[in-house]
Amino acid sequence: MLKLAPSVLSCSFANVKKAVDEVDSLGLEYLHLDVMDGCFVPEITFGAKLVKDIRRYTDMTFDCHLMTVRPEDKIDAFIEAGADIITIHQEATVHLHRVLQRIKATGIKCGISIVPSTPVSAIMPLLEMADLVLVMTVNPGYGGQKLIQSCLDKVVELKEIREREDYSYLISVDGGVNLTTIQDVATAGADLAVTGSAFFGAEDKDAFIREMNRLIGECV
Repeated sequence: MLKLAPSVLSCSFANVKKAVDEVDSLGLEYLHLDVMDGCFVPEITFGAKLVKDIRRYTDMTFDCHLMTVRPEDKIDAFIEAGADIITIHQEATVHLHRVLQRIKATGIKCGISIVPSTPVSAIMPLLEMADLVLVMTVNPGYGGQKLIQSCLDKVVELKEIREREDYSYLISVDGGVNLTTIQDVATAGADLAVTGSAFFGAEDKDAFIREMNRLIGECV
């Protein structure tokens, strides 16, 4: 069943540990960490030190989503900080195959992300290497945007390719995931759904997660 991965991008950075504790207390498996450098995307968030600092407080799976130029210069720091998955953008590096090889050689799982304007065909030769494929359903850089429905066609395509080629990557969706859109994400065939502003903006986060899971359950 589709799993939820809250993104700390939308929490108060003055209370990151509290935010991590909230997610952990709900029994969720994944935590999404959006790393922005102000170059690949307009905003700047945080670096490997924050990942290292919160790693000691939880055993959740850390998916570090590097929205940065030249991710190859940064992956070692995030591996050392405790990342479980490092997801990099197809659009951010010329030598994507080489960078994925470097990540996998360390025993860390690797992910490939594509922005709304990038087709699945752009990463087709690399799908056999991927542990995760992250489909951006908004243009990256800001939280709280509306999900671009046409991007979910990529999820359907990725699922078909996975079944046909017997690949094993997870399919993740990031952008505009909330109570209104979660069933569309589930129906498309995603395995993970990143939720940021909808989760951290919920007054009762436990009730929010229960309702999200109820809606997902209706699609199974």
